[in-house]
Amino acid sequence: MNQSSMANCVCSLLIMALYNMLLPSVIVTSMTHSSNSSTINEERQALLQSGWWNDYLNISDHCAWDAITCNEAGSVIIILGWKIPPSEELRRLQNLNMTAFPNLEVLYLYGMSLRGSIPKEISTLTKLTDLYLSNNHLQGSIPVELGSLTQLVLLSLYNNSLTGSIPSTLSQLVNLRYLLLSFNQLEGAIPAELGNLTQLIGFYLSNNSITGSIPSSLGQLQNLTILLLDSNRIQGPIPEEFGNLKSLHILYLSNNLLTSTIPPTLGRLENLTHLFLDSNQIEGHIPLELANLSNLDTLHLSQNKISGLIPPKLFQMGKMHSLYLSSNLLSGSIPIENLKCPSIATVDLSYNLLNGSIPSQIGCVNNLDLSHNFLKGEVPSLLGKNSILDRLDLSYNNLTGKLYKELATLTYINLSYNSFDFSQDLDLKAHIPDYCSFPRDSLISHNPPNFTSCDPSPQTNSPTSKAKPITVIVLPIIGIILGVILLALYFARCFSKTKFEGGLAKNGDLFSVWNYDGKVAFEDIIEATEDFHIKYCIGTGAYGSVYRVQLPTGKIVAVKKLHQMEAQNPSFDKSFRNEVKMLTEICHRNIVKLHGFCLHNRCMFLVYQYMESGSLFYALNNDVEAQELNWSKRVNIIKGMANALSYMHHDCTPPIIHRDVTSSNVLLNSHLQAFVSDFGTARLLDPDSSNQTLVVGTYGYIAPELAYTLTVSEKCDVFSFGVVALETLMGRHPGEFISSLSNSSTQNILLKDLLDSRLPLPVFPKDAQDIMLVVALALACLCFQPKSRPSMQQVAQELCASKLPPPLPFYKISIAQLMTPDILLSFI
Repeated sequence: MNQSSMANCVCSLLIMALYNMLLPSVIVTSMTHSSNSSTINEERQALLQSGWWNDYLNISDHCAWDAITCNEAGSVIIILGWKIPPSEELRRLQNLNMTAFPNLEVLYLYGMSLRGSIPKEISTLTKLTDLYLSNNHLQGSIPVELGSLTQLVLLSLYNNSLTGSIPSTLSQLVNLRYLLLSFNQLEGAIPAELGNLTQLIGFYLSNNSITGSIPSSLGQLQNLTILLLDSNRIQGPIPEEFGNLKSLHILYLSNNLLTSTIPPTLGRLENLTHLFLDSNQIEGHIPLELANLSNLDTLHLSQNKISGLIPPKLFQMGKMHSLYLSSNLLSGSIPIENLKCPSIATVDLSYNLLNGSIPSQIGCVNNLDLSHNFLKGEVPSLLGKNSILDRLDLSYNNLTGKLYKELATLTYINLSYNSFDFSQDLDLKAHIPDYCSFPRDSLISHNPPNFTSCDPSPQTNSPTSKAKPITVIVLPIIGIILGVILLALYFARCFSKTKFEGGLAKNGDLFSVWNYDGKVAFEDIIEATEDFHIKYCIGTGAYGSVYRVQLPTGKIVAVKKLHQMEAQNPSFDKSFRNEVKMLTEICHRNIVKLHGFCLHNRCMFLVYQYMESGSLFYALNNDVEAQELNWSKRVNIIKGMANALSYMHHDCTPPIIHRDVTSSNVLLNSHLQAFVSDFGTARLLDPDSSNQTLVVGTYGYIAPELAYTLTVSEKCDVFSFGVVALETLMGRHPGEFISSLSNSSTQNILLKDLLDSRLPLPVFPKDAQDIMLVVALALACLCFQPKSRPSMQQVAQELCASKLPPPLPFYKISIAQLMTPDILLSFI
C-alpha cells in the first residue's frame, strides 16, 4: 500500500471513528427532542379528550388555555378544574388521562360534580404536591396507590361519597401537611401508621363512619394544629398521648361513642383554643388541669356522663368565652364567686344536678342557662353597674322570692316552673316583652298565683267574714259601673278603628299610607315607647336613635326618631314627603323596608322593618354572635351588601347614594341575612343639596376625597363598602391595616393572618376562594383615587360570577398578591 493509499485509509478510519463518537449524542439529542414534543402533544390530547376545554379548540397552544399552567419547556404543571362539565358523560374523573402529565404538580378539580372512582393511574403523577378532588360525587375507595405520591403536601378528598377504609399506605406521604377526608362514608379504624406523618398540620376526618378507637400514635403528630374526628362512631378512650400535641389549636371529638374519662394530659395543650368533646359517653370528673389551658376560647363537654363538682378555675380563665357543660351529672353549687366582670360570654349549665343558690356574679355573663337543675333561693340583683347579662333561663328549678323589675330589660328571660311569688312584682309580667317562640305567659308560668291581701281561705269569725254582706252589695255595683265604662271604651275604639280602617281599605297598607300628619301612628308609637324612653332604644346613628316598637296589632317595627330639623318649614314638609314616598317604593331583598313616617311638630320619625339579630357591628363585637357567623355566612353578608348598594346606585331613578355605609347600618335577620338600612336619609334631611355636598358619614368609613372635595358620589359608598367588607372578615375595624397598606411590610402579611382569629381557618376550598375574592375586591374599593374604584355593580357581578381558584394554596396567599391589578381576572 503506497503512502497515498495509506493516508486515505487513515483518513477514512479517523472519519469512521469520529462518526462513531458523535452518533450516540446525535441519537440522544434527537430522541430527547422527540420525547419532549411527544409529551407535550400527549398532554394536549389528554386535555382535549377530557372534553373539559372544548371552548379552546381554536387555540393550538394549550398552555394559553384557562386553568392550565406550563413550565418553561411547555409541559403542564398545574391543572385547575374551572367549571362543571355540561353533560353527565363529561363528568367522569376517568375522562382525564392521568398518565399523560409526568410533570404535573397541582391537580385542582374542586366542585366540578365529577363522578366515578379515583383512578389508580393517578399514582403516576410522582411530582404532584397538591391534589384537590373535593366537593364532587366520587365513589369507591381511596386507592392504596396514592401512597406512592411522596411529594404530596396537600391531599383533599372531602365532601364526596368515598367508601371503604383509609389505606395505611397514606403513611408513606412523609411530606403531607394537610389531609382532608371529611364528609364521606369512610369506614373502619384510623390506621395507626398515620402517626408517621410528622409534618401533618391539619387532619380532617369529620362526618364519616369511622369505627374502632383513636390510635395513640396520633400523639406523635407534634406539628398538628387542627384535628377533626367528630361525627363518627369512634369508641374507647381519648389517648393520653394527645397531651403531646403541643401545637394543637382545635380538637373536635364530638358526636362519637368515646368512653372513659377526660385525660388530665390535655391540660398541657397550651395553644388549644377550641375543645369539643360533647355528645359522647365520657364519665368521671372534669380534670382540674383543663384550667391550665390559658388560650382556651370554647370548652364544650355537654351531653356526656360527667359527674362531680365544676372546677372553680374554669370560670377564671382569661380568654374563655363559651362554656358548655349541659346534660351531664354535675352536682354541687355554681363556683363563680371569683368571676371577674365582664368575663365569659356564654355559660350553659342546664340539665344537671346543681344545687345551692345563684351567685350574684352571674351578671358578668352575657348568655346564661341554668335551667333544669335544683337551684333554690332568690334571684340576686343581676343588673348592676358591670352587668352584661342579656339572656337568662332559670326555668325548672326551686327558686323562690321576689324578682327585680330590671329583669324585663333582658333580651330573653324564662322563669317558668319555679316557686316565685309575684305578689311583690305585680307589674313584672307586664314588663316582660313577647318573644317570637315563647308567649309571655309561658316565660313565668307554673309559679304560684299572684296573692293579694285577701286570705285565700277566710275563717268564719274573721273581720273579713263580717264584711261579707257589704262586699256582696258593693262589688256587683262596682262591676256594673266598670262594665259600662269598658263597653263605652270598646265601642269608641271600634268606631275609631272602623273609621281608620275605612281609610286603609281605600288607600292600601297601613304603613305606607299613613296620613302625613301621622296622628294615629304618632299616638300608638308614643304609647308603645313611653314617649321614646331610653329602655326601648336599640341603637343610635348619625341621623337619630332607633327604637324597638310593638304596635297594638302585635307587629314589631323599628322606629328611627330623627334629629329635629326644619320640620315646621312648609318647603321642608313637602320635600320630606316626596323623598319618603320615593324611599317607600324601594323594594330589594337586601334593603330594609321603609314602611312609612310621621312628620309631627313634636318629632318626626321613620318606621322600618324590624331585624331580629341586630346590626353587623353588634354581631362582630359579641364573641358568641361572631362565632355563629362562619365564613360562608360572612361572605353572604358581604354579597348582600353589594347587591343592595348596586341596586341603589344603578337601578333607582334618581340613584340613591347611601352616604353612611357602616357595619352599624347593616342589619341581620333571624337567618343572619344582610339588609342595608338608613339609606337615603342624608338626602331626606337635606333635599336641596343637589350638588351632594352635605358632609355626613361615620369616622373610619368616610372616603378620603371628602376631606378636600366635599363632593359625595357613588364612589364614596364604594370605599365605605370596602371598609365594611374587610371588617366583616377581620372581625374588627380595619383602620390601622388600611392606613398602612402602602407599606411593604403590610403587603407581605399573609391573608390567613388577617382573618378573624375567633374562627378556624376555612376548611372548605370554596370558602377560601370566596374570601380571597372578597379581599381582592375590597382592596380595589379602597383605592385612593375614586375613578380607579370599581362600581358597586361590578363588585356585585364579580361576587356572583363563576370563579377560578387561584394558583396558590390559601395559606400561602399574601396581601400583595391580592393587590395586583390582574388578580381579579383569575377569579372571573
